[in-house]
Amino acid sequence: MFESLSQRLSTTVQRLRGRGRLTEENIREALREVRVALLEADVALPVVKALVERIKVRAVGQEVLKSLTPGQALVKVVRDELTALMGSAASELNLNVPAPAVILMAGLQGAGKTTTVGKLAKLLRERRKKKVMVVSCDVYRPAAIAQLETLAGQVEVLFHPSQPDQSPVDIARGAIESARKQFVDVLLVDTAGRTTIDQAMMDEIRALHAAINPVETLFVVDSMTGQDAATTARAFADALPLTGVVLTKTDGDARGGAALSVRYVTGRPIKFIGTAEKMDGLDVFHPDRIASRILDMGDVLSLVEEVERKVDQEKAAKLAEKVVKGKKFDLNDMRDQLEQMQNMGGLNSLLDKLPGIGQIPQHLKDKVNDREIVRSIAIIGSMTKKERRFPATLNGSRRARIARGSGTTPADVNRLLKQFQQMEKMMSKLSGGGIKGMMRGMKGMLGRQGPGGFPMG
Repeated sequence: MFESLSQRLSTTVQRLRGRGRLTEENIREALREVRVALLEADVALPVVKALVERIKVRAVGQEVLKSLTPGQALVKVVRDELTALMGSAASELNLNVPAPAVILMAGLQGAGKTTTVGKLAKLLRERRKKKVMVVSCDVYRPAAIAQLETLAGQVEVLFHPSQPDQSPVDIARGAIESARKQFVDVLLVDTAGRTTIDQAMMDEIRALHAAINPVETLFVVDSMTGQDAATTARAFADALPLTGVVLTKTDGDARGGAALSVRYVTGRPIKFIGTAEKMDGLDVFHPDRIASRILDMGDVLSLVEEVERKVDQEKAAKLAEKVVKGKKFDLNDMRDQLEQMQNMGGLNSLLDKLPGIGQIPQHLKDKVNDREIVRSIAIIGSMTKKERRFPATLNGSRRARIARGSGTTPADVNRLLKQFQQMEKMMSKLSGGGIKGMMRGMKGMLGRQGPGGFPMG
């Protein structure tokens, strides 16, 4: 998300950052570029006008022009205003109510409502340690109820059954009763969507809202619809007392206009963003971190949190112990590392959060992909246990056999083994306590590989 906007804005602010002094003319020129970048990112026009005006007022005042480092001061102003536009701080769900806390999910058909219910259920169960139940009040879409039942099984939460011949209000009331009996902490209520906003839909969801009085009413919207996302969100905000917005499909949205528009247009906070199709692809929305990513400052905090959450701590501890004791790093260990990287969303997900990534040319970024990781895992999987433990035994005929078994070429196998040798060298330097030596080794690897030192395929 934000690729095009980030490239334009980071180039603009980079030019200003190093300047010893700024003039009003410099600032006006920069703000023209900011305005064009925002419009190209499909940010709603009223939002662009308001944001540029607020930056301008602060930029031409004492705050920037009198600063010792005016270029950096202007970057800070842009970052602050982007953050304020999106809501200043992360907005938590209000679950401090008598159980069950009822959360109603609303939105148009195709926005990813049902999938988001599954993702949110998983997030609440794993990160907030809540007992969660889900129920579908979508009696129109074929297989909607079955889809939610399948997702509930995947994320290991309770599912309240419903039938297409029941009314949504009866279904929801029955689910609340069932949730009370089973001491459920949070009940997520999925609702029907339409392809467009219509009166019948709004009347139905209003009646449902009045009947169950949810503590949270979240509007789920497809971020790829750009300005339309903000318009649709406003229509729902007018009809329902929304408490927040969930932006879905942000991994496919290169512009990011919806994220910058929705809060301003609706006055409701963005609480979560869908970052991937997998069930763990839902994150809390942090406006300050998103603003940093837009300005190519990275999002190291989110990266650290992701590592803590998704890396198998037991495997990591075993590898660390192995390295410290000076035991041989083998291909089983390498495969574990590659699989951990996949669990974190792959290379592109990691790259997005690194500072300065906007300065890498697009044609190089396009070469960074997960095909190499998948291929490497397949190659290691085609080896015998003994070969994985003792890579030195891999002669020419064995390499040819492994290539055939993994659907790759002997050259691919050779490339993997070369990468393994580089990793092995780094680990041996680390085991000897030679941090400086390891850093030199890493520097050498980065010089021979793609951007960020990642394999390119």
